[in-house]
Amino acid sequence: MNTHNPHDFRYRVRRPDDATERFERVPMAVRTLSSNTLFQGEHEIGIEHHGALYRLKITRQGKLILNK
Repeated sequence: MNTHNPHDFRYRVRRPDDATERFERVPMAVRTLSSNTLFQGEHEIGIEHHGALYRLKITRQGKLILNK
């Protein structure tokens, strides 16, 4: 079970100029796709990247695995 907040990756931390200041979270533009949109009912898809084929699979436990 993942305990992270899925929205946390949309932010980066900006370091303060002064050590007494607090860190600031700055929103980043991240294109997000649902796994349902990617897989469309299948358990495996192929991704071509720089001429290499990668396989993205959904495991029995519902996790994602990327293999070259």
